[in-house]
Amino acid sequence: MIVEMRVYHCLPGRLPALQERFRNTTLAFFAQYGIEPVGFWTTLIGPSNHSLTYLLKWQSLADRETRWNAFQSDKDWIAKRTASEADKPIVERIENSFLAPTDFSALR
Repeated sequence: MIVEMRVYHCLPGRLPALQERFRNTTLAFFAQYGIEPVGFWTTLIGPSNHSLTYLLKWQSLADRETRWNAFQSDKDWIAKRTASEADKPIVERIENSFLAPTDFSALR
């Protein structure tokens, strides 16, 4: 098992739009493609409070590649993501890291 940490850095004032997109659109696509979220967080104290951090659980990097690529190429997802940014962009940049649990981690 591996965990992917993704941090979406939003343009100022656009975090609510990103949260709405996840809540009303993205999570349904995740379910459709068997993408398993561990949790979602916003930043209370840190360099910016315009970001959303979330973790995804994968069986392997190959599992991630198959499921993520299918999700990202879904025409309905692309259309809905594009529509959500019709007025103005939401995300300035995305960071992601792949994490492997230690032998003493509660989540393995």
